Amino acid sequence: MREAGRDESEVTTIVVTKFHPASLVRELAALGVADVGENRQQEASEKAAELAELDLRWHFIGQLQSKKTRSVLEFASAIHSVDRLSLVSALGKSIEPGSSIDAFIQLNLTDDPARGGVHPDDLESFAESVLATDGIRLRGVMAVAPLDARPREAFASVRALGQRLQTLAPDATGLSMGMSGDFREAVLEGATHLRIGTAITGNRPNPG
Repeated sequence: MREAGRDESEVTTIVVTKFHPASLVRELAALGVADVGENRQQEASEKAAELAELDLRWHFIGQLQSKKTRSVLEFASAIHSVDRLSLVSALGKSIEPGSSIDAFIQLNLTDDPARGGVHPDDLESFAESVLATDGIRLRGVMAVAPLDARPREAFASVRALGQRLQTLAPDATGLSMGMSGDFREAVLEGATHLRIGTAITGNRPNPG
């Protein structure tokens, strides 16, 4: 943070606990962790139910199947992987009247259309569909740096795309980017949400 000239309050660290037991999440909460990330609906639902008495904010960060939106909405405060129109439609149908969910548009920074995420050329049109859906609060964009790219250059492009998004949604200032291996570069490029797993939790246990 010091290198980037930023205050720690500007960045939310989401601790990713995939495959780790609920007991670890409980220990992390005792240490002050408030934001937890999961990318599998069933595992996340079970942990959230077991730890319901804790004051935790659950972030869903994995690819979300449209048929599982209702289950995720039961525990999640934010979805970082809104990446296709069918999912936007499913969320719109599943969100109860008067309720809402924070959402980040997932970007695909590769040339592989099979990877999850919205192509940068389609960002504005996709964002318009999100903004037109009741109950979805568009908070910004999310991306993963491609393995063959320099992380800081990738995150600089995400920052630029985030600025484009703000022409449509001025409040969508969030940049969900940076993981255990590249969070430094993400912070330098303005990340507002880091998704950190092994750097905090250690190696994931074998899921069996």
